[in-house]
This record gives sequence, C-alpha cells and structure tokens, in this order.
Amino acid sequence: MLLTIDIGNTNITIGCYQGVTLGCRWRLATDHDRMSDEYGIQLSSLLQHSHINVEQITAISMASVVPPLTGRIKQACLQYLKQEPFIVDSTVNTGVNILLDDPSSVGADRIVDATAVQKLYGGPACVVDFGTATTFDALDSHGNYLGGAIAPGIGISADALFQRTSQLPRVDLVRPPAVIGKNTKHAMQSGLLFGYVSMVEGMVARFRKELGDEMKVIGTGGLAEVVARETSVITIVAPWLTLDGLRMIWEMNQQHD
Repeated sequence: MLLTIDIGNTNITIGCYQGVTLGCRWRLATDHDRMSDEYGIQLSSLLQHSHINVEQITAISMASVVPPLTGRIKQACLQYLKQEPFIVDSTVNTGVNILLDDPSSVGADRIVDATAVQKLYGGPACVVDFGTATTFDALDSHGNYLGGAIAPGIGISADALFQRTSQLPRVDLVRPPAVIGKNTKHAMQSGLLFGYVSMVEGMVARFRKELGDEMKVIGTGGLAEVVARETSVITIVAPWLTLDGLRMIWEMNQQHD
C-alpha cells in the first residue's frame, strides 16, 4: 500500500493507495510547531483508525512546500512507519517538461498537479488550486508546464479582513442568501465567495486567450467544490488531484529505477 503525503502551508493532505485506487484520505491542519514524534503518532493513529496496519504501508510518496516540516515528517515516517519517503522535487522524473526560467523555483505541489492533469485529462489545461494561495497553472497541448499565476487564497483574504479591521468578524466561507448582503456577515461572505468566483472566471478567460478555446479547467484543493458550485468555468473538480500526482510520479520513478 502506498501512502501519499502533500505538505502545504495550511493543510497536510494524506491518502492511501491500493494500486491506482485511492482509499482512505485525510486533510489535517498544518502545525508548524509540531515535532516529528507528534506527526508520527498522528500518522499511526489515522492508519489505526482506518484499520490499516503500519506493516501494510510499503512505500511513501511525499511533496512539501514547507521546508521546516519536510525533515520532521520524513523522520516521523522513518521512525513510526518504517519507510523512507520518496520526496518529489525538481530533480526527480515527473514526466512534465517545465518551461520556466528556473524550474527548481516551482512549488512541488504545482508540478505534481501538472503531472496528474497531463496523464488524466491532457492539455491544454488550466489547473486552479485553492490552497493557502490560489494558483493557476497552464499546460499546453503537448502537456508542457508553461507557468501560471499566484493570488492570495480565500483564507488569507478572510483572515486579513478580520485582523486588519476593527469591526469585521471572522466568518465561515459559505454561500450567503444573496450577493447583496443585508448584514456584515453576509456582505463579507458575498465578497469572499463571489469575489473569488469572479476572479477565477476572469483569470480563466485570460488563460483561454493564450491556450485556446479547447482548454480544460480543473479545480483542486479543499475549496474547489465550494467555488465550482458557483461557476461553470471549472469543468472538472478533482479535490485529491495532488495525491493522484504523487502516486503517478512514484510509479514513474520506480519504473525509471
């Protein structure tokens, strides 16, 4: 059984694969203060809760955009799961040709997403990942990774409104009764949700001008389904896309070795 781990700034996403089938999966809050033993106990507990023995984990594929946590979770895997994780970065075989000035500067999660989209859907494509940042990544018709755009995530914007104003509360990101809010809470929810929907629609339109009308739009990340319900421009919702990419890259490198 392959364990996949995607370490993001806000969430750590984990999934277990039996062959190509994704079974148990979890989203955890990223805790920058947690030590390797704490992460090890957490991983062991998740597996135990899902009736998976540690011995059933035969390999681990991991990507991280949080360098301080990479080593801690690697150590947790070694100590508690008895496996050294395969860590995805710009030096491993991803199957994606990265056409950037400095390929090593691209976040591992963005390349992992590109690998999954290339194999599952093909190009041209725009991948919209709703994470700590909202990222837009472009693949051409040959599956080459062209680059993209990065905007503040919805959570960052919501936190900024709460922290930088005296009277605005913290709100849940849910659909308000109407676009025109009748109270502060609904007005904030409208601005956050529908404002981001409009931003996504605008960015997708601009990407389509460069990639062509046949461009697919894939939404991923924890808020992909929330945003996709409000717009028709996201044609495919794949909330576990990064985990699929981690599985594919691990398989490619096993064959390559």
